[in-house]
Amino acid sequence: MRLLAFTFALFLFSGPVLAGIKDKIAAVTSSGVVLVLDKEGDELVAQNVDQDFVPASVAKVVTAWLALEVLGADYRFKTHFYLDDNRVLYVRGGGDPFLVSEELAMLAPELVAVTGKEPFTGLVIDASYYPADLRIPGIEDTDEAYDALNSALAVNFNTIHAVRRGNAVRSAEKQTPITPLAVSQFRERGPKGRGRISLAQEDPSVGVRYAGELLAAFIEQAGGSVEGEISIGSVPENLAPVHVHHQSRPLSEILTQLMLGSNNYIANQIFLEIGAHRLGGPVSLEKSLKVAETIFDQHDIAEAIELKEGSGISPDNRFSTYGLAKVLQQFAPHAELLPKTRAGSRYKTGTIPGVRTLAGYANTSKHGLVPFVISLGGNTGKTRFRVLRTIERGL
Repeated sequence: MRLLAFTFALFLFSGPVLAGIKDKIAAVTSSGVVLVLDKEGDELVAQNVDQDFVPASVAKVVTAWLALEVLGADYRFKTHFYLDDNRVLYVRGGGDPFLVSEELAMLAPELVAVTGKEPFTGLVIDASYYPADLRIPGIEDTDEAYDALNSALAVNFNTIHAVRRGNAVRSAEKQTPITPLAVSQFRERGPKGRGRISLAQEDPSVGVRYAGELLAAFIEQAGGSVEGEISIGSVPENLAPVHVHHQSRPLSEILTQLMLGSNNYIANQIFLEIGAHRLGGPVSLEKSLKVAETIFDQHDIAEAIELKEGSGISPDNRFSTYGLAKVLQQFAPHAELLPKTRAGSRYKTGTIPGVRTLAGYANTSKHGLVPFVISLGGNTGKTRFRVLRTIERGL
């Protein structure tokens, strides 16, 4: 009887508390979508939850979940190297999203140690794992870094970070040598002073050739050299790899960086690998969407999550509030991959014109870390964090 009385009293106490938090959230934003669930999946807050919304970069949480389901946290992207009898070096790209300068600085000495320091008579880049006509919805043909073209072999996220003073161009990164193509591209399209540009989408070969130039520069730093032409082609069928470079970062670490920097290029490289890993290469958006739909169907959210690509840059991505909440429930064991607020909540933001989203796990005093979804209109992102702080303090 005492236990029953205590439970009843707790119910009477929690009712006004929940009503109070709902009123406070409505006072911050009455038109926004807000959903908070407890660990059992019961609603703690539900405001305008029947409205579908554009997730923007919150879609990266779904991509991360799918990647962990299909690839696994320890998955490492690979780049294959081949050498023929004439010492022509062939490189087959595997879609590594984090083939940055620091990675090339580790890769090149390993390669030279295996192949020797005798000059390579040519360098051939095989980027056939990604079709040349591959395009991601929402990615526009601009110089902006977030519009970088996805590629089987690209370095530094298919971007160039440089400084232009008059006609002179130098690298803006001490770890990245400047190359002839980088100079010409930045002279043509880069801003005055310091900036970062994506490599031109109208000609995907530009990014592939830049990757070859930068790889050659790091081979030279490692004591080797490329004396012949850098070109694009295919690996001869009779050649076996002389070296396979495994990305130094496992998928879990790449996902942590993805959530922190919200890099659209990384997100879609990972998303494209999901389809090719399960259905075979080359990659295609259609394969990845098919795999995603299969997994959504297994979790009864096929009608609730509509993806067009993996980064959230497309305004045609559409989520239901409860669909995303179900994904968050599945993703909960990996919540530490998300950035953390001062109060200990884990979150991912989403921002495109007219859309401000926030989702993750609110750190509450009574319920611990619980899934939440916030979607607002307008062009200010501060309100979504005001809502989150209200949730943190009120639950």
